[in-house]
Amino acid sequence: MEQNASVITPQEYRILVERAPIMIWRAGTDGLCNYFNQRWLEFTGRDMAQEQGNGWAEGVHPDDLDRCLEIYLDNFGKRLAFEMEYRLKRHDGVYRWILDRGTPFYLDDGAFGGYIGSCIDTTDRVEARTALRQAQESRITRLEGLLPICANCKNIRDDEGYWHNVESYISSHSGADFSHGICPVCAEKLYGYKKQ
Repeated sequence: MEQNASVITPQEYRILVERAPIMIWRAGTDGLCNYFNQRWLEFTGRDMAQEQGNGWAEGVHPDDLDRCLEIYLDNFGKRLAFEMEYRLKRHDGVYRWILDRGTPFYLDDGAFGGYIGSCIDTTDRVEARTALRQAQESRITRLEGLLPICANCKNIRDDEGYWHNVESYISSHSGADFSHGICPVCAEKLYGYKKQ
């Protein structure tokens, strides 16, 4: 008799969970974590005994721990799925940003069984998002506000009270470069050249 390809054996299931390209955790009905897959343990460099219970929280960045626990416990108590981002210490001591998603699971009889969660390293995405935000804020800061400009010569006064020509001021505050030419009105006024 041929085995149905869609049926997964317990051994295959274990391989899938242990070797999935994501970190997986499980918590019991008491909220304490009782399982971490091999990917999690490789990431943290710790063993199952160190991570179980609340041991995993030792790897969370101190600045993120309170928020992380609040999200976890609040949603756990309400039996709601949650998503949170926090920094977790990698085996080499470097904190990496982790996107952690947890969801309640229920047993065959409908009883609450605890939570199952998955985590992925999102450090590259977080750093790119931060760099983009900083660049946008810097650009906005450089370009916003009123510019004190001389009504006669059109020089601009900087924050220290020094006057600069428009080109140098804008270049130093925006990164823009200038090319020069003569508009048709000035060409006619200066050189008598009239566009045909």
